[in-house]
Amino acid sequence: MNNVSPIVITMFLAIVGLTLVITWWASKRTSTASDFYTAGGGLKGWQNGLAISGDYLSAASFLGIAGAVALTGFDGFYFSLGYLVAYLVVLYIVAEPLRNLGKFTLADMITARFNTAKVRGTAALSSIVIVLFYMIAQLVGAGALIQLLLGIDYWIAVLLVGVMMTIYVLFGGMTATSWVQIIKACLLMLGTVIISFLVLSKFNFNILTMFEHMKTATPAGEAYLNPGLKYTNGIDTISMLIALVLGTAGLPHILMRFFTVKDAKTARSSVIWATWIVGLFYVLTIFLGFGAAAFVGADVIVEANAAGNMAAPLLAQALGGDVLFSFVCAVAFATILAVVAGLVLSGASALSHDIYGQIIKKGKITEKEAVKAARIGSLIISVVSIVLALGAQTLNVAFLVSLAFCIAASSNLPVIIYTIYWKRFNTAGAVTAMLTGLISALILVAVSPNVWNPVAGKAIFVGDPLVFLTNPAIVSVPLGFLGGFIGTLLSKEVDAKKYREVEVKAQTGISVHDVSH
Repeated sequence: MNNVSPIVITMFLAIVGLTLVITWWASKRTSTASDFYTAGGGLKGWQNGLAISGDYLSAASFLGIAGAVALTGFDGFYFSLGYLVAYLVVLYIVAEPLRNLGKFTLADMITARFNTAKVRGTAALSSIVIVLFYMIAQLVGAGALIQLLLGIDYWIAVLLVGVMMTIYVLFGGMTATSWVQIIKACLLMLGTVIISFLVLSKFNFNILTMFEHMKTATPAGEAYLNPGLKYTNGIDTISMLIALVLGTAGLPHILMRFFTVKDAKTARSSVIWATWIVGLFYVLTIFLGFGAAAFVGADVIVEANAAGNMAAPLLAQALGGDVLFSFVCAVAFATILAVVAGLVLSGASALSHDIYGQIIKKGKITEKEAVKAARIGSLIISVVSIVLALGAQTLNVAFLVSLAFCIAASSNLPVIIYTIYWKRFNTAGAVTAMLTGLISALILVAVSPNVWNPVAGKAIFVGDPLVFLTNPAIVSVPLGFLGGFIGTLLSKEVDAKKYREVEVKAQTGISVHDVSH
């Protein structure tokens, strides 16, 4: 798109302008570390539910899944199923205990039981790695989108988004990020509903007619509607689904959202709101993907972006012309900005609050120093993410996010579960669980078909992969749990009294000391 439509520019600038106004407003309300990291804990359940949806419905969801369904049919829908079911794990296992035990970060929750620098440092390292993987995915999506939207080079587009997200976080903190996410979630749902309505109208609002049409709409024929078009190996498919279902409960930027509400009851309400919104969205991804395959075509989608990330905007253009195309692109841009701002914030909290504030300064840090450290941390995370994204242009964003989920499920989830529910669990087990999950996931990804492929252009490097799993969660998640189990048993350290305190607080939000007084 070299001849940029005035409508495109107008909607693009309107979205940018709105988000900057929100940032300016939020900057007036961000003076403490609590304001910066958690919006002072003042969000209501429905507000935080929308903000969680905004965090979760990322470029991978809107751009990546629509493209995956359009190009691979049923196999692309695995992403939608996995992401949605994941919320049940968060709702029933993690949300309330996390809110009761934590302050700003996942490491805060774990060190409620194991107050050591080793545990906090390992948790912070794990969070930063996950954030960087996820950030690369969002910035790759942003680069492809802005390239299509404004006809500018990929690297310029990535820098543009990088600068914008840094402004949000540096000046507005969590308050700005939350409200950008709330507005973006509403706009994204509106755009998705409109496109789905237009797709259904082409089939006289008959879903069976649509499915019948899709049997002949693509070169794959009836195979398009059946599993196995892309994921021909059952074990690999199960492995990817394990990562998607269990990974959400270990994602730092999602977990951080539970600290933006006043108590565990509101945290639970947030997840219920988010589950309904996210659930509706993922059902509608069927119409986005099928519509793109039927009315845009795989050849056009791949020509615009080899990984299929532009399927949804191209479908909007095919069905609604420049106006809908511009709106969808602008909303997708807002989607990316909101998510990357949340990611920068969670990465910065691990770097500044956990590593600098709690480990290096041993908690002896003033409010002014904490806010300054948070902003410097945000800047570091932003710069590193931008540099990495510049070299990942050809990768599908849904795949990149699935790797972040794999690391989160392998490294963070075992230690969260053990911390809350296992009395014998100790410091050695916590460190071993996180390091085993993190290292095994990274090594297995590094030797996987996503990194090595005999055909040039199919992966990052040319060569034969050492493992066949595209997502190693089926191996790395059990290794994370096993590492925590063995590490605990090999260490003689036990603190039943501390576990009792944590158990009471995780369930009630009330400290044992408060009860005794």
